[in-house]
Amino acid sequence: MKFQGVTVLAIAARTLAASVADCPGYTASNVVDGNGTITAELTLSGTACDIYGTDLADLKLLVEYQTESRLHVKIYDAGLDVYQVQEAVLPRPSSQDVLSSDAAIQFSLIEEPFSFSISRTSSGEVLFNTNGSQLVFESQYLYLKTQLPDDPNIYGLGEHSDSFRLPTNDYQRVLWNSESPLIPRLSNLYGSHPNYLDHRGEAGSHGVFLLNSNGMNINIKQTESGDQFLEYNAIGGILDFYFLAGPTPSDVSKQYAEVVGLPAMMPYWTFGFHQCKYGYWDVNYAAEVVGNYSTANIPLETLWGDIDYMNLRQDFTTDPERFPLHKMRELVDTLHQRDQHYIMMLDPGIHRVENYSSYTRGSEAGAFLQADDGSGYRGVQWAGEVVWPDWLSVNAQDWWTNELAMFFDPETGIDIDGAWNDMNEGSNFCGDVTCDPAQAAIDGNDPPQPTNAPRNNTGRPIPGFPVDFQPASSQQSRLIQARPDSGGAMKGLSGRDLFTPAYHINNHRGELSDYTLWTNITNSDGTSQYDTHNLYGTTMLSSTRKALLSRRPGIRPFVLTRSTFAGAGAKAAHWFGDNASTWDDYRASIAQLLAFATVHQMPMVGSDVCGFNSPAEEHMCARWALLGAFMPFYRNHADISAPPQEFYLWESVSEAARKGIEARYRLMDYIYTAMYRASATGSPIVNPLFFVYPNDTSTFGIDMQWFYGDAVLVSPVVENNATSVTFYLPNDIFYDFWTLEPVRGEAANVTVEDVDWTDIPVHIRGGTVLPMRTESANTTTLLRQNNFTLVVAPGVDGSAAGSLYLDDGESLDVAGAYSDISFAWDGTTFTADGTFDYGTNAAVESVTVLGWDEPVTRDGPWGLDGPFEFTLSS
Repeated sequence: MKFQGVTVLAIAARTLAASVADCPGYTASNVVDGNGTITAELTLSGTACDIYGTDLADLKLLVEYQTESRLHVKIYDAGLDVYQVQEAVLPRPSSQDVLSSDAAIQFSLIEEPFSFSISRTSSGEVLFNTNGSQLVFESQYLYLKTQLPDDPNIYGLGEHSDSFRLPTNDYQRVLWNSESPLIPRLSNLYGSHPNYLDHRGEAGSHGVFLLNSNGMNINIKQTESGDQFLEYNAIGGILDFYFLAGPTPSDVSKQYAEVVGLPAMMPYWTFGFHQCKYGYWDVNYAAEVVGNYSTANIPLETLWGDIDYMNLRQDFTTDPERFPLHKMRELVDTLHQRDQHYIMMLDPGIHRVENYSSYTRGSEAGAFLQADDGSGYRGVQWAGEVVWPDWLSVNAQDWWTNELAMFFDPETGIDIDGAWNDMNEGSNFCGDVTCDPAQAAIDGNDPPQPTNAPRNNTGRPIPGFPVDFQPASSQQSRLIQARPDSGGAMKGLSGRDLFTPAYHINNHRGELSDYTLWTNITNSDGTSQYDTHNLYGTTMLSSTRKALLSRRPGIRPFVLTRSTFAGAGAKAAHWFGDNASTWDDYRASIAQLLAFATVHQMPMVGSDVCGFNSPAEEHMCARWALLGAFMPFYRNHADISAPPQEFYLWESVSEAARKGIEARYRLMDYIYTAMYRASATGSPIVNPLFFVYPNDTSTFGIDMQWFYGDAVLVSPVVENNATSVTFYLPNDIFYDFWTLEPVRGEAANVTVEDVDWTDIPVHIRGGTVLPMRTESANTTTLLRQNNFTLVVAPGVDGSAAGSLYLDDGESLDVAGAYSDISFAWDGTTFTADGTFDYGTNAAVESVTVLGWDEPVTRDGPWGLDGPFEFTLSS
């Protein structure tokens, strides 16, 4: 019997509370304090409770003061058999071995029953405290509980479609990557990021990252007496914590990036506008889309190819009739001649048929996952019955690199500019472990049809599965095989139930193996999908990035991924999955942006603009076209079942898109500079209001506004079909982005009426200098030829500062050929200084200072090959 919603959570909570209370906990002994490290042995304090597995009797504790702001606390099994995330997947940060006396946060422990706490050195404030609850460390269950302050401000624990500031009572975050159509609320989605930021206003912010890839339920709740707590309930792995001292929210974000990897620097052109649809039925239709954008005078940077282009929905193929190779090469060559780009989708499922060369080469190379009985593990994806690459295998990497090199060869294949990894949770059309993949592929051989045929459709339906396809064998084995003991190799304990562990995580798709890879599958390195499931998408995107680098050495690869784990931002961009064309999902995209771009360190993110599923309504799409223009990744994308929703199909949406893209393109170097800061230091590319105003309590729950960079405040209309918006302006000076008029914020809500469908409220924060191109362009290549204007927005004290980063926009290593220019205004004098090593013909055409009765402009030009300075008075 299945229960839903709050009912099942309440029942589980009562059962868990009674069971955990019976557990003996651990006793710490042989505690050694080295002033920079602490080690101890943890021994089970009494009779094992064995609630959801077998209690491990002997554990070890390691505490490292790695930097002045980072503390590492690791609790693991003495025998080193329990699975730990592979270093190759997520490399660990190095320790600087600081003294505890020099650290901003302190570790303390109680030996019996063992518990520990983390406190701030400067104030003694306790940030994390497990006192009062027992540690449970079993073969298939971990439990740890920490106290929280009343009404805490907790952010992160993604991916989800809930509010940015997480609810604090009877709220659960489930971490188990899953295909999630319509991005359901209160559910696990495509990515797992077990880190959170705790903001306490004037007391500061700190971060907590649990490096554990196993499935888990994380509960944020209150006791009957009202005490707040957070508890981890994981079905495996170890307790591997990184505590980040902050003290500002931005500091926490930067410190987290130091742990999981600084974000990858993105190519300049990827900040342009992108268009895609599942349902571009042939190459001519796709070309028409490009032409229609040009006719509508809406700049289009990149066209994307969904699975429509594939022959029989197979990777590394093109449909010979609808997308013949010679026509695809012509399309891409034409795009490149127009300074536009093309990206194609690659799914992980590889069609299991002998006449498909990518499959046969992969089989010969040993690139695919194997079932526990030794046969090739099979599932179902778009192509039909498929096998799955083992991304932890060097064989898979070599095979994948070769397939990309051959199919995307610029001379003989399709000269793509980036790659799109979808379905990589990995999504499996087999519903559960009783599924026979061969039969399921036959049963599902009718592909979805469009709701309305495109005007140049040939009338032939998209190819599905071969009509003469016959299954190679019957249902594959689902027996749980006990693998040999890992012998201290951290590969995972043997003898576990890898399908239905006793502790149940509330995966919204059902059991662990439902609609995904079976969790009893063994990877090539001896680990199991039970432990590595949440890493599958990240290991795929890592392999794709390496393959693209091999194809074009020295050029920044661009990979877009649906599935993510902590650290994915160091390699790829992310979109928020298969949302719906609804106002609610329009709003949800803002909260998702804030979580990923700040807490989870994935700067290049955005939603499917106008929504992926269901018909897009004109007014909503107009609002979304403007909303998306102020997010780092900007792509219109729709499902095959949805009508076309290209911006040019409605006049109001066209107008909104032209306005949004013009502003976006003029700001492109400003946001590209923010991207550089993110890749160099982890500084967020997007900022929630409380990141900029950390002591303003009114900002802590705001998730319908954001700073694009740190200077541009975006406050969109968010209510259904509304033409007014109420937004918050902190106690500061702002300037209307469109009119440049000053607006004095008074830490209060402001209501703006009559906001046209083609308008969006945007303000420049006082105290900033905003570099902008003098005008927009049809492509980013042409944009880079335009000059700059600098908008000086003085703060309350009359000063302002900003910066501009310039390079060639694509080199992985610019080798010193870059400019990093700082701008400053002190009320009378403007200065530009820094490094000027990137050669450009663009110059600063003018500088406009705001804040007087009328803006005052000093015309240039000033070259960007050296410092300059001038004075200006009213």
